Amino acid sequence: MDIKKVFGANVRFYRKCKGFSQEALSEKLDIGSNHLSKIERGAAFVSAELLEHLIAILDIPAEALFSSIEKHRAGDAALAHFEHIVEEELRRTTETITRRMRSEPR
Repeated sequence: MDIKKVFGANVRFYRKCKGFSQEALSEKLDIGSNHLSKIERGAAFVSAELLEHLIAILDIPAEALFSSIEKHRAGDAALAHFEHIVEEELRRTTETITRRMRSEPR
């Protein structure tokens, strides 16, 4: 495992999750977007100070940046499945309430 590549992929993943462009995040980090691009590709790494700033801006625990991206993807799949179940249950509940409201006298 290349820790710089794992770290960079995680930075990219969480940057996108938070809706930041590379330019926006690099501005918040006070680094060049080229430097952030190198970090995300695993061609450069961060200082301790930049790491602290990064986890504060992304609002994530530091260990999230060092774990395998597959864990995140598995979590995304589970979250998507959960959201699908919630949407389906909400649809069914709404239909039930609508039917009951139409059938009950006021």
